[in-house]
Amino acid sequence: MRSNPRVITVIGLAVALLLSAASVFADTESTNEAAIDSGSLHSTGQVIEANASATDSQIQARLQAILTSSEQFTQLEVRVDNGLVFLKGYTDKRAFVQWAGDIANNTQGVVAVVNNLEQSPGNYFSVSVFKSELLKAWYKFLHALPLLLAAALTFVVFFFISRPVAAFLVGPVRYVTDSTLIKVVLQRIVAVLVVLLGLYFFLRIAGLTQFAVAVMSGTGLLGLVVGFAFRDIAENFIASLLISMQRPFRLGDVIEVSGFRGVVQKVTTRGTTLVDFDGNHIQVPNATIYKEVIQNFSANPNVRGNFLIGVGYDSKVRFAQETAMAVMLEHPAVLADPEPQVLIEDLASSTINLRVYFWVDATQYSVIKVASALMRQVVRAFEAADVSMPDDAREIIFPQGVPWDQQDQDTQPSAQALTKPGTEPTEPHEISDRISTSNHDLSERNPEVAERLLDDLASDTENIQKQAQNSREPEEGKNII
Repeated sequence: MRSNPRVITVIGLAVALLLSAASVFADTESTNEAAIDSGSLHSTGQVIEANASATDSQIQARLQAILTSSEQFTQLEVRVDNGLVFLKGYTDKRAFVQWAGDIANNTQGVVAVVNNLEQSPGNYFSVSVFKSELLKAWYKFLHALPLLLAAALTFVVFFFISRPVAAFLVGPVRYVTDSTLIKVVLQRIVAVLVVLLGLYFFLRIAGLTQFAVAVMSGTGLLGLVVGFAFRDIAENFIASLLISMQRPFRLGDVIEVSGFRGVVQKVTTRGTTLVDFDGNHIQVPNATIYKEVIQNFSANPNVRGNFLIGVGYDSKVRFAQETAMAVMLEHPAVLADPEPQVLIEDLASSTINLRVYFWVDATQYSVIKVASALMRQVVRAFEAADVSMPDDAREIIFPQGVPWDQQDQDTQPSAQALTKPGTEPTEPHEISDRISTSNHDLSERNPEVAERLLDDLASDTENIQKQAQNSREPEEGKNII
């Protein structure tokens, strides 16, 4: 037969509650028994006469005889000095300490009593003591067993009816909302409350009233459950208040936080919604935003871009830098302040790598689009200025050498022959004039194409902001659960 995990869980929980309640009940019973035993051992108040004029020796002899005859004391010492009685010794039961003091106080001729009697230390390693305590605990458990079984049965009944009761109580909610998620959450909350109510009755029936009140109070089990359930909610709510006061960003800003980049669409008490540049909605908890590093790309509209380009070692590096600078200064999307830069970054195996830096207004232009256009124009400018851009160098070794033929040398065209007659090295300003003339000619021949090429550099932020405004809220629509 296949066991039901839910039934096993309930049985295990009931047994644990029975054992804990039995332990507390046994401790309570032992305390009450000790109080009863102590109350039953008291003197009657009758004055014990030693003699009409009792001396110290007579009082001592009388008390010694009475306490010894009780057979409850070991190493008993009784001393009387001018009516002051000193008691010393050991007894197995704590109640006989007070009882001996009462006997001495009620003896004729006694002025006061100094009671130094002590309870004898038990031999905790004795088997007899262990068996005696075990039997006492067993008898007390049997005495409390009917009450504990009734309490356990009550808890089990509340546990099994928790879900049907929750479904019945939450049923009218369907007239208010069609959200399945709200119904499921409410049913679980009501079911937990019914189980806690069953636990409360279990403790009350078992006689643990104070423990039951502690469990159901704010400092008990219910307080812990509520605290853990609303910890994240409270943390995000407080973080939203701090964000609204410090204002590290505004709606519509492009930010990056916790590895997510996008346009800020809205900020709620729980989280901040971003729309990334792929059109996806990303909800980041406010607590995460407040604790993580926030990078705001919209606070400063000027953004710097860069790209790398390599020229050959046979090229004039200064001339190549000036050529690239001329291209950037002529581009309408590149800002003159801060001015662009062309710096040597690395001496590679076959090229001198130049790093080109430029600034654009990110509210109007896209950095990656401007970088793409600049790379295309710089490459064309280098080609026009005969600036070589070789690939990676490869070394080929000929062990026997390379044969040389004078006839082959004569048939090879010279470098000067490849140059057009009457041409001179191209200067950077001439390349700039060529690019400007080419753009002007393109505008005259096909103004629509020229306008489309210029608009292609526009920033994507505005498009994402429009998509965020026109898109639906993630919370809208029917629940998928």
